[in-house]
Amino acid sequence: MLYDELRVPIATHKNKLKSTKKGYKMKKTNNSKSRESPSPSQLIDATIKELGDWRGETLAKIRRLIKQADPNVVEELKWRKPSAPTGVPVWSHDGLICTGETYKNHVKITFAKGARLKDPKRLFNSSLEGNARRAIDLREGDQIDETAFEALIREAVALNESSAR
Repeated sequence: MLYDELRVPIATHKNKLKSTKKGYKMKKTNNSKSRESPSPSQLIDATIKELGDWRGETLAKIRRLIKQADPNVVEELKWRKPSAPTGVPVWSHDGLICTGETYKNHVKITFAKGARLKDPKRLFNSSLEGNARRAIDLREGDQIDETAFEALIREAVALNESSAR
C-alpha cells in the first residue's frame, strides 16, 4: 500500500496514479471533459422549476421584479442547508439587497437593511421587531404591489450605494 507524507493510504489503482519524482499524482484522463458549474442564475432557474407550484411562480415573479428594478443586480446562492440544498437565492448590488426563501406555506423575501427603508405601502409584514431586517411573507394567492416592491428594491440599492462610498 502506498502512503503520502501524512501516512494516509493512497489509492493504488494503476490507471489513476502517475509516478513522479516527488511521489504520485492523479493522471489526467481523456474522457473527463471540462464541465463548468452552472451559474447561480441557472441554479435559481432550476430551483424555481423544481418547486413546480405556487411557491416557484411567486419566487419567479419576485425575481423578475428585482431584475426590472435593478438590471445590474447580482444573483447568488448562499447558505446551503437541508431546507435549501442548493442554497438560498440572494440578490445584491453594492451589498445585500434581499434573499428569497421558500417554505411549505410561504415565500419569505428578507431585506437585509429593511428597517432603514421607507415602506409607505406597508409591504413588510414579517421580522418587524428587529433593528436591521424586514421581510415580506407571501402565501398562496397573495398579490404584491409590484410598483411598491420595485420602489423598495431601488431604495435598498440606493442605500447600499451610499454606504459603499
